[in-house]
Amino acid sequence: MNFDLTEEQQMLNDSLRRFVTNEYSFEKREAIISSGAGIDRATWANFASMGLLGFTFPEDYDGLGGNAIDTMVVMENFGRGLVVEPYLATVVLAGGLIRDAGNDAQKADVLPGIASGERLLALAHSEPGARYNLSQVQTTARKDGDHFMISGQKTAVLHGGQADQLIVSARTSGGIADESGLSLFLVDAKAKGVRVDDFATHDGHRTAEISLSNVAVSADNLIGTIDEAFPVIEKAMDLGIAALCAEAVGAMEAMNATTLEYIKTRKQFGVPIGKFQVLQHRMADMFIQTEQAKTMAILAASEADSGDRACRREAISMAKTLVGQAARYVGQEGVQLHGGMGVTDEMFAAHLFKRLTLINLLFGDADHHLAQVSDNLLAASA
Repeated sequence: MNFDLTEEQQMLNDSLRRFVTNEYSFEKREAIISSGAGIDRATWANFASMGLLGFTFPEDYDGLGGNAIDTMVVMENFGRGLVVEPYLATVVLAGGLIRDAGNDAQKADVLPGIASGERLLALAHSEPGARYNLSQVQTTARKDGDHFMISGQKTAVLHGGQADQLIVSARTSGGIADESGLSLFLVDAKAKGVRVDDFATHDGHRTAEISLSNVAVSADNLIGTIDEAFPVIEKAMDLGIAALCAEAVGAMEAMNATTLEYIKTRKQFGVPIGKFQVLQHRMADMFIQTEQAKTMAILAASEADSGDRACRREAISMAKTLVGQAARYVGQEGVQLHGGMGVTDEMFAAHLFKRLTLINLLFGDADHHLAQVSDNLLAASA
């Protein structure tokens, strides 16, 4: 496998690193979080002007025709700066679903709006009690003339409170845990019957609880084929996991950098604590964990666009397992090497630790994905 970036990807990486370093300061991030808006519109407009919001969309819809490796480059840099804007929710998850499953009219309507920064979307799929089971959906969509009536409850909708439109999964047939019988609908976030309860998560990002009560949706807003949405949802989640793995790597690299700087300046017994060999060994272990995670993030990104479901799912689960374990290790070590300062809001390390903890839990924690890898191995050997 070639781990080298193309010339264009390297230019993107350098540009984003400069932007995060110079334009997305710790203080600016704190101001965005404190505002409760979940997004800085000027920053989002900058992302649009840089081409980031349409990077993986087809050129016919104002995109640049990129792939999951390009998303990896973006998310890794966003992880370094702990960017809180809804890139994952709008571009990777919702935008990816429209790109992969939407009809021509839906693509023409939605994708250019995302690429220009004028439209925000969110994927409303997870439900209470489903945990990480993607097929467990109790929200229903009942056919009523030329409309569908949608009712149900969605939980932990990333940036659901900031979205102009929601992509809602609903059961149009089958049992509550069947993979068949799922459909996707494009729903106006302000439609009658939609209630959105927006709140901040532990890491400063925004999420929402969304209830739908007899929400009327035109049949034209059905995304893809009725009853056959599960493979599309699964692939969108795999793309999301690959993006999260890259973001975690960026956050781990930032944790290593800020921790190294701290132990070089924090003195004890008249010398910097970085002089103590035991702390040098712990820093070395943090760097090793990060490099291993980066390798797996590259594997996840290289397989995320694959049409081979089995290979894609195996690579994604292996990556999420190892990245989650590494994120936990690097986060905890970084906080401990900062001492008591490591858990204060004034220190960047504390915020990195919070984000790494949440990344591990999103879309299946390390234990869940390790079980997926184990089950696949047992099935293959049977």
